Amino acid sequence: MALDELKAAVPDFAKDLKLNLGSVIGNSELPKQQLWGTVLACAIASRSPKVLRELEPEAKANLSPEAYNAAKSAAAIMAMNNVFYRTRHLLSDPEYGTMRAGLRMNVIGNPGVEKVDFELWSLAVSAINGCGMCLDSHEQVLRKAGVERETILEAIKIASVLQAVGVTLESEGMLAE
Repeated sequence: MALDELKAAVPDFAKDLKLNLGSVIGNSELPKQQLWGTVLACAIASRSPKVLRELEPEAKANLSPEAYNAAKSAAAIMAMNNVFYRTRHLLSDPEYGTMRAGLRMNVIGNPGVEKVDFELWSLAVSAINGCGMCLDSHEQVLRKAGVERETILEAIKIASVLQAVGVTLESEGMLAE
């Protein structure tokens, strides 16, 4: 199992990450599509080749082709949106907030899967990318759709653990060079 290989790659000094990795994926109460879509989108957003290489095959095996593509789409569109909206929010000139974005985001309206799943994946990627404006927006959509806070927090936990594992593995790889 790729999850076991990924856990084995985590160094001893980061034992908590290894334990959390097994917990947030192995013991998740999310439905299979929500879980593996979140894992795939976050693995992409982590920018860690090792995390993505180890988790992508299992995600692909657990997702329909439509869900697989939608999770990749969530990572892609949020890579753009998180930079744009985070920057617009951080600029001290409020006029930027009134200007039209002018960026194509059609996939958000028609992701090819249940809207709630896509929103959850987008929220998790936004957590990795640190866009408070996007986090608020996706959380509000999810809550209006009846998604419990515990479900939202579970996606955020997956994002935080995969990001931490990616950073740890990539930094260890650089130190070994």
